[in-house]
Amino acid sequence: MTEPRPLLEVSRVTRVIDGKKILDDVSLSLNKGDLKVVIGPSGGGKSTLLQCVNFLQVPNQGDVFLDGVSAREMSRHNINLFRQKIGMIFQDFNLFDHLSARDNVAIALRKVKGQKKAKAYQRAMEELDRVGLADKADLYPSQLSGGQKQRVSLARALAMDPMVMLLDEPTSALDPELIGEVLNVIAQLSYSGMTMLMVTHQIGFARHLTKEIIFMEAGRVVETGPPELLEGGPGGGRAAEFCAKLAEVTGR
Repeated sequence: MTEPRPLLEVSRVTRVIDGKKILDDVSLSLNKGDLKVVIGPSGGGKSTLLQCVNFLQVPNQGDVFLDGVSAREMSRHNINLFRQKIGMIFQDFNLFDHLSARDNVAIALRKVKGQKKAKAYQRAMEELDRVGLADKADLYPSQLSGGQKQRVSLARALAMDPMVMLLDEPTSALDPELIGEVLNVIAQLSYSGMTMLMVTHQIGFARHLTKEIIFMEAGRVVETGPPELLEGGPGGGRAAEFCAKLAEVTGR
């Protein structure tokens, strides 16, 4: 029985900035429905990896394949067609302050997909309802909590029907009491079969939801394995050591 072709494949990606190797021969893959979590110390290349996946940063070497289609080949034609299939969630929400929650979700549908206002608004309301914010549709970002803003950004990405979602520490800018509401939405997306690659320091969340941890340090994938990779004890590797130090700082 042949193995299914990965939905997302990162193949030997290297990224050099100002003579410094930020990513060093990184490879990984996700099958449809996977949620994989990337952890590691700051400066390890995690955010750069996500930006290279959708070619916001172009790798110096290597390539990214989405359902078998090469991003490098697409960049010679229309890289935006490739990016439309990959949702990106940033740490700082990236909402338009002058637009309501509904308009923040609808704007890409109108500007990128060319949908009429009524159709775009209908889809925006469906996605806001999906993340539990239908009653906040008319509010502006300044009227929303951090957790609500991040859920609007999730709704905006989902409205574009992405094949894969990339999440770059989506809870790092949130107060502790708001983190749960965003993680709950991400968990529900995972249960529904969304394919996701997530950078996070929420180790407890990672333990319970993902089947594979990817530990990065100094631009390289150092360890990969099941959540048990994070556990301490005799023979624990670099990932377990990192998590133990993180627990000392956070008290968890």
